Amino acid sequence: MSSELYLYNTLTRRKERFAPREKGKNVKMFTCGPSIYAWPHIGNYRTFLFEDILQRYMAYLGYTVQRVINFTDVEDKAIRQAVTTGVSLEELTEPVARRFMTDCRLLDIALPKTIPRSSTCVEQAVYLIEKLMKKGIAYRHGRDIFYDPLKFKDFGKLFGLDMRRWPKKKVRFRKDTYPGKRWNRGDFILWKGRRKEDGDVFWETPLGEGRPAWNIQDPAMITGHMGYTTDIWCGGVDNLYRHHDYNIAVLEAVSGQTLSRFWLHGEHVLAGKKKMSKSTGNIVYVQDLLDTGFRPHHIRFFLIYGHFQKQIDINNNKLHLARGKLDTLRDIAHRLKSEQARPGNAFPGAADRIRQMTVAFETRMNDNLDVKNAFDAVYDSAVALCKIKNETGLAPEDCREAARELRRIDSVWRVLG
Repeated sequence: MSSELYLYNTLTRRKERFAPREKGKNVKMFTCGPSIYAWPHIGNYRTFLFEDILQRYMAYLGYTVQRVINFTDVEDKAIRQAVTTGVSLEELTEPVARRFMTDCRLLDIALPKTIPRSSTCVEQAVYLIEKLMKKGIAYRHGRDIFYDPLKFKDFGKLFGLDMRRWPKKKVRFRKDTYPGKRWNRGDFILWKGRRKEDGDVFWETPLGEGRPAWNIQDPAMITGHMGYTTDIWCGGVDNLYRHHDYNIAVLEAVSGQTLSRFWLHGEHVLAGKKKMSKSTGNIVYVQDLLDTGFRPHHIRFFLIYGHFQKQIDINNNKLHLARGKLDTLRDIAHRLKSEQARPGNAFPGAADRIRQMTVAFETRMNDNLDVKNAFDAVYDSAVALCKIKNETGLAPEDCREAARELRRIDSVWRVLG
């Protein structure tokens, strides 16, 4: 039985056998967390769920995973919304943070005990910016500080950016985030000098009064809690435009080391075959699905069943089909746990069938976390075992072994109850 895990690495554009940077079973994984100025929706949770499956499967394989996930609580959009609604930044973000934690508990998403926030890592952000300025890669322009991508030779390597098209004329981009799948061909901001429109959201630092821009916040949080290198860096596919290459440019310029060997990106959940957005009016929240009668394990299963690197479209028909399939396997698993058997000789090949079920699970999970085909293989094996139990009979020890293996498998999926 092979325990070698292969993952599709965005950086190299191919599946590669996973191995930690350092020999042994310790894995360092960073997963981009939510911006907590707005409620996370189903599409956000799909990303957090593929990361949860990855962490749990690595634990299944015997790895010890050190994971950092972060909260972005200081950025342009959050500040503008707080000012518009007449509340403090904390009053805006705290309810969203609590909602996120509640939804994660409902969906059985494991989270680290400590979740750093951008507002708690300002000192580390200042330290990184000062390092970049000393190297001549970052520079001050008025009250702000910018990063010059032309000073970093590997800029855009994750996306595969053609730097020959980069303008020689100095262009600066000051916003924290920009809409759409586009590249800002110019210098990106690291530090925002204090401005009237930011209200009281600023820090007094050696760089002056102001706040760290979004592009320096993840590097500050990761280095403050995990150091300058990781084994795996995860996030949504939108981060392939600008954000993750900005992270690489900042941290590799400071440390001179490769930030992460593996980069994984999860695809969108569509609604009505369109990406979820406020402008389209098609956003679906966890509570929306709970209100229509779906249980948390149904929602979790629907979001992990399609491969995380492929888009899925959410609609009632697909949700009901997924619920039916999961409920059937849950019922079969419950029946297999019973040690009652038909009179007569027990089926002699049951132990091999159970082993084959586990082998099928691991083989497919090792192939880039193929949850769908792994689930289908386990489903077919469980149905066959249940049929054998009903028609021929299973020995009590075989029933116990089947139940044990299903529990082991479900330590990864967390949907069988």
